[in-house]
Parts: sequence; C-alpha cells; structure tokens
Amino acid sequence: MTVDDRWRIPDPLWAAIEPLVPPERPHPKGGRPWQPARPMLDAIFFVLRTGIQWKALPRTLGAPSTVHDRFQLWVQAGLFKTLWKAGLLTYDDKVGIDWEWQALDGAMTKAPLGGECTGPNPTDRAKAGTKRSLLTEGHGVPIGLSVAGANRHDMKLVEATLESIPVERPVPTSEHPQNLSLDKGYDYNSVRATVAQYGYTAHLRTRGEEQHEQRDIPGYRARRWVVERSHSWMNRFRRLLIRWEKKVENYTALLHLACAWIAYRAAGVVKPFAPNRPRLALVA
Repeated sequence: MTVDDRWRIPDPLWAAIEPLVPPERPHPKGGRPWQPARPMLDAIFFVLRTGIQWKALPRTLGAPSTVHDRFQLWVQAGLFKTLWKAGLLTYDDKVGIDWEWQALDGAMTKAPLGGECTGPNPTDRAKAGTKRSLLTEGHGVPIGLSVAGANRHDMKLVEATLESIPVERPVPTSEHPQNLSLDKGYDYNSVRATVAQYGYTAHLRTRGEEQHEQRDIPGYRARRWVVERSHSWMNRFRRLLIRWEKKVENYTALLHLACAWIAYRAAGVVKPFAPNRPRLALVA
C-alpha cells in the first residue's frame, strides 16, 4: 500500500518538533539499527488521523511492532505532552493565547476494549466509554485536558482539567480578568468554589436559565461554543472518535498529539488538510 505524503507530518511542523524528539538510544552490543524518528512519527500520526489498527499499519510506514514500540517509549518520555506545550508556546508567540475568555466542557466516546479510566456510559446503555474534559482558550485552542471514565461526572473533573495546563498561566488581575464559561452540568457550589480558587470569574448558566435565553434572544449562542467546536475538531482524528487504547497513558498521548496539531495549525505552522482529507477548520 502506498501512502500519500500528505498523510505524513508536514515539513514545517517536523522542523519545529525535531529538536524535541528524544535522541536515539545507543546500541553498544549491536542489534537492529535504530529507526529514524521522523518515519516513526509519520506512522503514529497516520494511526491518529485514520484510526487504523496498529497491526494494519502499511509497511511503507514501518513495521507495526517497531512503530508501536517507539510510540510506547515516547509516551514514557512525555514527548507528546511536550509537543502540545511547544505548540501552545508557538501559538502564543505568533497569535497570542486568549486567556480572557476560556471554556470548559466534557465529551464522551466509546471504549469497546475497556481499560483504564473507562466506565459504563450512561448515554449508551452502560457500554464501556471514556470521557475527556477539555479546557480551551478564547479561540478554541486546547489548553487543558483530563481523562476519566464515562460515568465520571463533569463536575468531578474541573480541578484536574485546570491543573493540566502545560504552559504558564498568567495571574488574573482586575485589569486582566480570566473568565470561564461552563454549562448547566457544572451548576454546583463545589464547582463555583474550585473555579474561584483558581482565580476565574465563572459564567455558569443555571438549570433552565439558558433555555429561556435561547428562546427569548434571537441568534443566542453561549461563549462556550468554542470548546464544543474543539471537541468536534478532535473527533476528526479517527483514533479519538472511538478509544481503542487500553492504557490511559497511550490514549492521553494521542489526545496530546491532536492538541499539538491544533495549536500549530492555529499558529499557521501547518496548512489546512487537503480537500480529499478530513478537514480541521480553525476559523471562528
């Protein structure tokens, strides 16, 4: 099977992340040569984009076992979170992270193989599922992420998601406040207390309040729509639409790689996907 080069990591993106890739391991006693990093990352990205099984990976991208072993090594080294952090720093330098208006929301996906941080999905006949809690800046670029079972309530993931921000967050001030948009699923005093503890001004519609505004205000759309759109962006990566990874660290690493791509895309480092490929629109 021949793989189109457009399914691989683009040159500008590779130039940005190459210095972050861990060096090759020495082989003083010989053995098989260490495979170059770029083809390995190309193959991992191909799995993320297409949702293909590791064992079904085209040989033109490398031996499936070799690619998966390298993926595991890089997961242990924290490479994919490092790529996300680097993408956010690049985005902040070129565009600027909008800390003023942030949004937080969760999304559930199926997890047929079960594994760590999965649980019965209350919206899917109690089948195994997982939940990702996502925090975005004002334009929808992910800046926080946590994973739990599908049966874990959104309110329980607020603190973990706020703690997961990989870059330094500015201290909110009266001149530069930081607002956090939440839906009615977070309408709990404990959530309000946690949000206030982290210096946010909560914008939380109580149960029933938003329905009245949608009915009474033409064209009403809550500010948190950006995080809902970001969940849609992440679902364009087919490996995230259904979770097949049993190990939560592997699943989280793929999420971090998707977050890194979105950040670099928003910074203009990579171009939009070609028309014959899954699109990832980043225009508000």
